[in-house]
Amino acid sequence: MLPFLQSLESPKLPPGILALNPYQNPVAFSCVQQFYKKYYSDENQRILIVGINPGRFGGGMTGIQFTDPIQLEMICGIKNDLSKKSELSSTFFYQVIKAFGGPDKFYKKFYVSAICPLGFVKEGKNMNFYDRPELQHLITPFILKSLKKQLDFGIHKATCICLGEGKNYKFLKKINEENFFFKSIIPLPHPRFIMQYRRKQVNDFIKTYLEALD
Repeated sequence: MLPFLQSLESPKLPPGILALNPYQNPVAFSCVQQFYKKYYSDENQRILIVGINPGRFGGGMTGIQFTDPIQLEMICGIKNDLSKKSELSSTFFYQVIKAFGGPDKFYKKFYVSAICPLGFVKEGKNMNFYDRPELQHLITPFILKSLKKQLDFGIHKATCICLGEGKNYKFLKKINEENFFFKSIIPLPHPRFIMQYRRKQVNDFIKTYLEALD
């Protein structure tokens, strides 16, 4: 998996949109290597959890989906020199991981990725791959190629968990119907949505996640 991540190159993008590729950053990639050695250095099959695409304060910085530099150091025990900025999605995600039993137990069962493994920014702000039809069209072949590659690394084909019940789930459902990646897809509310719009119900959403992850 590490050679795959390190080889990722962004396809052509619309003007004004830049790709986030932490795997080309030696500091971030060192963190990725330590993380994979700690949690993924076995031949166990895992259930795939996919988000949308990494954000600039989380996976777009660390190279580890839904993991900002703070969670990486404080929860995963991987010290790093990356800018210690908190990401809302990462904060919620690691609350779920804690409730599940901790990162060792969690990552033994799940592999966390994104429909698009590289993130995008425009004018310094995060973008989702589906925010502009032109962007989605240009990167769909890259998404399909990347997803197929990841499925070769010990991923269960029975079920996939999709974080994002709207456009992310709709897109994944469509390409799954065309390519038969998984037998079923379980959609869950995206961590960012929960933390931004439903923060008072965080504990309820953690329970929803745990029920789906069980």
